[in-house]
Amino acid sequence: MTRMKDRRRFLYQMAGGFLGSAMGALWADEGNMAPARLPGTPKVKSVIYLFMCGGISHIDTFDPKDNRFAGKIMDAVGFGDNLAQMKRPVIPCLRTFKPYGQSGIPVSDWFPNIGGVIDNIAVVRSMWCHQTNHFPAVLEHATGKPLRQFEHPCLGSWVNYALGTANKDLPAFVNIGRPSSPVQLTGGYLGASYSATPFQPGDTPIPDLLPPGDTDRNERDRQMQALFELNKQFREDYATESDIAARVKAYELAGNMMLKAPAIVDYSGEPEHVKEMYGIGVKETDDFGRQLLLARRLVENDVRFIQICHAGGGNGKWDAHDDMKSHEPLCRAVDKPIAGLIADLKQRGLLDSTLIVFTSDFGRTPWSQNTTGRDHNAMGFTSWLAGGGVKGGVIEGATDEVGYKAVESPHYIADLQATILHQMGLDYKKMDFILNGRPFHFIEEGTGPITKILA
Repeated sequence: MTRMKDRRRFLYQMAGGFLGSAMGALWADEGNMAPARLPGTPKVKSVIYLFMCGGISHIDTFDPKDNRFAGKIMDAVGFGDNLAQMKRPVIPCLRTFKPYGQSGIPVSDWFPNIGGVIDNIAVVRSMWCHQTNHFPAVLEHATGKPLRQFEHPCLGSWVNYALGTANKDLPAFVNIGRPSSPVQLTGGYLGASYSATPFQPGDTPIPDLLPPGDTDRNERDRQMQALFELNKQFREDYATESDIAARVKAYELAGNMMLKAPAIVDYSGEPEHVKEMYGIGVKETDDFGRQLLLARRLVENDVRFIQICHAGGGNGKWDAHDDMKSHEPLCRAVDKPIAGLIADLKQRGLLDSTLIVFTSDFGRTPWSQNTTGRDHNAMGFTSWLAGGGVKGGVIEGATDEVGYKAVESPHYIADLQATILHQMGLDYKKMDFILNGRPFHFIEEGTGPITKILA
């Protein structure tokens, strides 16, 4: 009996280790949280979650302020790396803003293409979070928790766990691009099988999924047939072991992904005018444009949650302490692809059922650290949403006169998560998990969905 348990444990752990990082709960077809389903048909089938790693400045992009306060001395204690008492002067914003669309929402000259589609966007200027340094802020955005006392799952994993996959050949939760932290990918206490599956543009969409290129096809077919027979016998031997049976099913579905995934990243059939919309073929926008085109193709294949991390690694390249000019090439890299994604989804009739979310670690302060850059600011920043039952061309909330603190309709970061869940047909109040007899709730703070921006 001991040997049987040891063998069973070995098989379970081996399967979990492989699937946790690569397969992302392919077997969870129906989801696990029926009580959390809201009545009626969900507004959103897929979410594209755009995370700008490092802290994009709201003051220089979507929340313009009057430079008449430049030079005003402010108390800068306790923000970012500023732990000592100190005073800092407000630095001027060198960007120009102009109103776009019928809504007339002002957008920075760094985002002219997003300005061109602003009537599809709800701009929330009053976001805030607790954490003022990168890793804890990223953790807070990903898990809804300001501290990491436990291995909390990230938002995509909760969606994966709650709803399962809508396409038996593909995972429910995909990550594209380098994240700031592994926390953005984790299944936490829900299990490794609910973590993100990494996708990337190019000939190998999923790392380590395909066999070596020099593998003989006939030999590979023989291997797959032998594996099929072994799996069949294994299911018969362990028919009552639901966890193990689920892992075996996931291995089989991995084979389906070998066939399905390469076709998704094959852009040869895309018209040139569509590639141009995403900035593909232009050096500064090609990489991110390919990622967003991949996101659209994943939406077309019913992937539920697609997280795209831009400029990740370390603190993230959007961390503009030294000079705000460091934002400029990053804005150019994402501006046209994001506008192209919104326009492309709209022309295909997919924008109404796809929610696009744009956010970052936090915002930037009105002051600098004796430079021409800006420090971290968790007290007030901007996120925006488009599609998926969201009103377009509206502004929700406001920061104060210098962009330091959310003062009108402040929304904690968990309110953004609650809004995403609501549009996917889930009640955030019922998103919980029992671990060792203790209930864990995904969202424990905030006021709930941002209803003023919902159609």
